[in-house]
Amino acid sequence: MTIPRPYDAVLCDFDGVIRFYDQSELTELERAVGLAEGTTAKVVFAPEVDMPALLGQITVEQWMEAAEAALAVQVPREQARALVTAFVKAPARADEDVLGLLRRAQEHVPVVLVTNATLSLEDDLAWLGLSHFADEVVSSALVGVAKPDPRIYEIAAERAGVPLGRCLFVDDREENVEAARALGMTAVLFTGLPDLETALAPLLG
Repeated sequence: MTIPRPYDAVLCDFDGVIRFYDQSELTELERAVGLAEGTTAKVVFAPEVDMPALLGQITVEQWMEAAEAALAVQVPREQARALVTAFVKAPARADEDVLGLLRRAQEHVPVVLVTNATLSLEDDLAWLGLSHFADEVVSSALVGVAKPDPRIYEIAAERAGVPLGRCLFVDDREENVEAARALGMTAVLFTGLPDLETALAPLLG
């Protein structure tokens, strides 16, 4: 007897699940100018600063300029520019263990990246050698809506060719996971590899 699959597509976040940054240089710079660790990230990710970039309304360069201006309230402009540059240019890596699990899942169902990203996502994927990794990529900057807006989940499910209720959604942000659950998806909060292993176990056997 064939055991039915628990879901027919995996919709997966990118940053915080697959891609991770080394922010050690930024942390050192923050200490050097007397800022608490994480101050730059708070400014960069403030909705009024990053949402236009995530919706594809401005370029990465314009986003950096907006972040620099916001940070210049706390430190001199030159230091603000150095901090924002260190944030954006921080070395990135892809988690090979996560990719390995997702590639195994791809043997059974489509895997779709669903990410709040800037217009640089295509270049970022290419740099990591992941241009052809996912079956589909849904970038907020290209579709004009960002998680946790229900529409981006609907677009991802449409791209996968699967009803919302037959999707597994994986993300490292609670609000995005809750939004997926509200649409009837199986949704998992990613805090580390064991979360993904558990979520994919019924599929991979």
